Amino acid sequence: MLAEDDIDGLLPQTQCTRCGFSGCRPYAQAIAAGSADINQCPPGGAATIAALARLLGRAPLPLNPANGTEAPPLVAQIEEDVCIGCARCLPPCPVDAIVGAHRQMHTVLVELCTGCELCVAPCPVDCIVMVPRAQLRAAARAPSAAENRTRFHAHGQRLAAQAAERAALLSDRKRSARTAD
Repeated sequence: MLAEDDIDGLLPQTQCTRCGFSGCRPYAQAIAAGSADINQCPPGGAATIAALARLLGRAPLPLNPANGTEAPPLVAQIEEDVCIGCARCLPPCPVDAIVGAHRQMHTVLVELCTGCELCVAPCPVDCIVMVPRAQLRAAARAPSAAENRTRFHAHGQRLAAQAAERAALLSDRKRSARTAD
């Protein structure tokens, strides 16, 4: 649908879920369907709300405080001396901006981080902090919405491929077990 694509194109593609949806595309679909309002995106803030209002011919609204507050762009940082390498931060990162291996220290690829904050809650040792991107010494530019969208789709495809591989392996094991009986 053209309206969904246009709406999705105005969203920041942080995939943060603060809008109440599982990502930017589902939020765009809900706006297009009339089941969500245009003021639920804290990362996009007033600028995104104004752009959505113009696109849809609606009056701009203030950001819904139930979804959060507008803030400067954030980036995740891992306190390396505290990280235990549990790898719980890896799966929730919608753009694969965290790298590391189990029982090894992890790090955030700042140039890829959308600031979604989804990695913070799963960390059992609270070693992930969100800091304003502008405070970093070598602050890489924030990724564009198009780059975020591309990485989000690649992340989803990688997870789907892993799930299919796991399902095939389990199926082969079950088939082997039946054959052995």
